[in-house]
Amino acid sequence: MRPETAAIDPIDLNLARRNTVGDALTRSAEKHPNKIAVVDGDRRFTYAQLEHDAEAVARGLIDQPDAPAQGEPIAVIVANAYEFLPVYFGIAKSGRVVLPINYALAPDDIAWILNDAEARTVVVDDAMLPLLDAAIAAGAKVFMVVIRDTGATASAGEDEKPSAASARGSDGGYRTLVLTDLLATPVEDELRLIISSDDVVQCLYTSGTTARPKGALATHSAIVTGVMSNAILIGTDWGENPGTMLVCLPLFHVTGLNTLAKPVLFMGGTLVVQHGFDPVRVLDAMEQEKVTVFTGLPMMWAALVAEQQRSARDLSSIETAMYAMAQMPERVLAGMDEMMPNARKVLGSGQTEVVPATTFQRAEHRHGKNASWGVPSPTVRTRIMDLDGNLLPPGEIGEIVYRGPHVTAGYWNRPDANIEAFRHGWFHSGDIGYMDDEGVVWFTDRTKDIIKTGGENVSSMKVERIVADAPGVVECSVIGTQHAHWGEAVTAVVLSDKVPSADESTPEERQAIAAEVEAGILAFARERLSGLETPKRVEFVDALPKTSTGKIRKNILRDQF
Repeated sequence: MRPETAAIDPIDLNLARRNTVGDALTRSAEKHPNKIAVVDGDRRFTYAQLEHDAEAVARGLIDQPDAPAQGEPIAVIVANAYEFLPVYFGIAKSGRVVLPINYALAPDDIAWILNDAEARTVVVDDAMLPLLDAAIAAGAKVFMVVIRDTGATASAGEDEKPSAASARGSDGGYRTLVLTDLLATPVEDELRLIISSDDVVQCLYTSGTTARPKGALATHSAIVTGVMSNAILIGTDWGENPGTMLVCLPLFHVTGLNTLAKPVLFMGGTLVVQHGFDPVRVLDAMEQEKVTVFTGLPMMWAALVAEQQRSARDLSSIETAMYAMAQMPERVLAGMDEMMPNARKVLGSGQTEVVPATTFQRAEHRHGKNASWGVPSPTVRTRIMDLDGNLLPPGEIGEIVYRGPHVTAGYWNRPDANIEAFRHGWFHSGDIGYMDDEGVVWFTDRTKDIIKTGGENVSSMKVERIVADAPGVVECSVIGTQHAHWGEAVTAVVLSDKVPSADESTPEERQAIAAEVEAGILAFARERLSGLETPKRVEFVDALPKTSTGKIRKNILRDQF
């Protein structure tokens, strides 16, 4: 059966039925116009202001003579700040695709992403113009640049401050305007624009720790479904107390953007934006703003526990303490229990391609199944599959695969990767794991990180969970290194607070201390792991190489050792 709609104005029909990211913000603004949506330092913005600014950005972009057409990407190189949000939602409302870019990448990598995505328009912080110019010098083709004035260059003098009239790329080829001009665009009648629920709204490039990154495309409907699922699982309330979340993870990343910021904004909560992570500022803001939800990486939680022990704050408002990206050492979880005993501690897991989170731990898993990923989201089917496409029963190890409305629309410009990813009618994650009889997902390892030693497979993740709690270990990563007898040797790469750095001691002193700490770590591991899993050696480093979102770059460690 199909309705007869030929006599209806197509725009009217679209506006009445669609499920889009921009409309989700509008709903919150209509219900909570005077409520504080965003706190950014001393600045506070209501939902009415955020909605107005997003609408102004949308109209301002559409009005540009050289604006990209609907469906084309607009790159965003903007640090955590209020302005990131009206820019993001404004691009979404205009029917263009938002392309947030990791500004910690090298200029060559940014140039590659801009060219691969065919993004010719960029919104950029003034402080990051040199980075954009370096990307242009590396071959990026950019035609229009929207500059956000952060005040970061004010100390250099007004003559050196970029402006719409003076800022130019290294090739002198792009036109500039300032974000404040877009924000001043008149907002009067409703923006009548056909945007399909299945149109792509967002392109996020994967971290690319082993090869060139891939652009994962997400539709409006996928984002809204995934975000609302997160809101339910986090416990955000659409009623009178929708909660307050502090975000210090970068908004260019899928976790900060889709798992944290949007669920709060779509439910009428308050988002406290931090410009990077500082444990003192984060704890102060938690206390002052009565934050109810916070998500951090394990290393962030460790720093917060240490700072809270140094100077206690009232954290009684915290209801949900989440962590992501990696398993949490038990000693840090114990510190979290002490600093916020009433908060539930939850691990959320997933990947860029499936609008995370895809799994959440339940409160009852905190102790008995802490090493698990928890149960699947209700909006994503999660199963385990073997190499031949057979779904496996509980307890059997295979690849974690997904089906559901917030699976990626596919990779941009990568038909080969799309064929591989959607085999057998499921999205293939590249993660190895199993499900138990309760339906809890246990992540074993990434396919590329499994260590093949002595003819057997060893999970680097399992070994890392044990080594992380060994005496003297601050952070660790476990990799396979070449070995004449074993094929690969299980090797722990450790940052230790007991081993001095190379410039703090003589080589002889450092070697002696390192040998003693290594012996303690290996003894600790032997008591808890099989002989095959126990590391053959420990390598000490002054820092572990990471992506900007805290993932350890194992490919660099493999090259190093």
